[in-house]
Amino acid sequence: MTSRLLSALVLGLGATGAVAAPNANYGGPPLKIISYKETPNGFRSAARGWNSFGIQANPQTLPSFKFDQKHVIEQCDRLVGLPGYDTCSLDSGWSVGSFGDEHGRIIYDNTTFDIPALADHLHSKGLKLGVYIVPGAFLEDVNKTIIGTNVKIGDVCHGNEGLVRCIFDFTQPAAQLWHNSCADLFAKWKVDFVKLDFVTPGSPDNGQMLPPDGSGSVIAWHKAIKQTGRKMRLDISWKLDRTQKYFNIWNSNADSMRTDQDLNNSGQPSFVAWATVQRAFDNYRQWIIAGLKYFDHLNIYPDLDNLLVGNNATTSGITDAQRQTVMTHYIGAGANLILGSDLTHLDKFGLNLLTNKAAHDVADFTAQYPMQPRNPGTGGQDAKQLQAWIAGPAPNGKAVVVLANYGPDLGQGGFGGSSSDAQWVSASWQDLGIKGTYRVHDVWNNKDLGKQKSGVKAKLGPGESVLLTLTRA
Repeated sequence: MTSRLLSALVLGLGATGAVAAPNANYGGPPLKIISYKETPNGFRSAARGWNSFGIQANPQTLPSFKFDQKHVIEQCDRLVGLPGYDTCSLDSGWSVGSFGDEHGRIIYDNTTFDIPALADHLHSKGLKLGVYIVPGAFLEDVNKTIIGTNVKIGDVCHGNEGLVRCIFDFTQPAAQLWHNSCADLFAKWKVDFVKLDFVTPGSPDNGQMLPPDGSGSVIAWHKAIKQTGRKMRLDISWKLDRTQKYFNIWNSNADSMRTDQDLNNSGQPSFVAWATVQRAFDNYRQWIIAGLKYFDHLNIYPDLDNLLVGNNATTSGITDAQRQTVMTHYIGAGANLILGSDLTHLDKFGLNLLTNKAAHDVADFTAQYPMQPRNPGTGGQDAKQLQAWIAGPAPNGKAVVVLANYGPDLGQGGFGGSSSDAQWVSASWQDLGIKGTYRVHDVWNNKDLGKQKSGVKAKLGPGESVLLTLTRA
């Protein structure tokens, strides 16, 4: 249903025989195969689950929702019926917003949540609990003593970083001890996932006067989580700096990192707009290009922000074809599959997107090999309206290919296209950096497209894409 004609065709370029060494150059630039390895906290795949922010930011999508324990449970219990999705993540607002406990540690707002009880409920159903935090300790708590020390928070945390919090001096050992104490409290509550927001450099300050370099908080939280002995993911946000210095820090300390700003249509009756997800695709393109430049493998997964494809087109804000294209790109990237949709009103199409077994098999593959851009006709890495991507190949020759027509440039994606008509998107093996004969399968349509010796192509309307698996023939 993604395209008007989903057919992979021989392009007549004459490549035959066994698969060549994948880095060989035969038309396009050499293909550098990059892989994901174990993350700093010991994970071998990206997180999958649900986050509350989509509905919080777009209350018109579900007017009956209140951000409290009862309504969160109503959403998260639905994860039980979505195989592979196991993390129920609370966004901003679960904790007290201006002060901590007697030691300045983060505490939950007990008028709306009982975090230990919520964790027990989720764990009883095989689910996990995530919480949201920002860097720093509360300004109101600077005269409180860090637990286990005689050091006041204000001795090691100064100034105002704009979120009613002070900025830690990470050269002081007690600064790490404060982070340890918070992580210890999370471990006591049985938290499994921590989202650390407003990390700099990268995050726009949104008027918050953020410090220019908040990377020390990522290192401190990673150390704090490690010393608890509890396995917790650390997701850092948002649109983080991709220069080598900081990419190294993120890659060494966090399990996933945001590649873009928030995607949601804040305050609107629909979740997201096509122009915004175009932007998200291009930010991932920039992220993986930086990863290819600096690393042979990555220890961190991309977070493209919440996945907003589960509800009907009117509520999601994008067409069914676009919803499928969004899901395809999140899967191809090996990204976090953290849903932001209303799980109590999934439609049939959205349910298939989220649970399709063949698509989940692709996601398992791209959790090892992320896709990278290979421009049709050149094999380059530029932003294009008509684009091709490849993940792998693995040593056994298996690969994943995505062909997409993003449609006219809507002002944020940067693809430069102008046509609103269906167009052929063609990628030769030379473009993709591979060689040989492959059996091609169309994943979403469950259609075997036969053996192809030189490339694939599909006729795609604006916003349409095709997800293909390639197996050495």
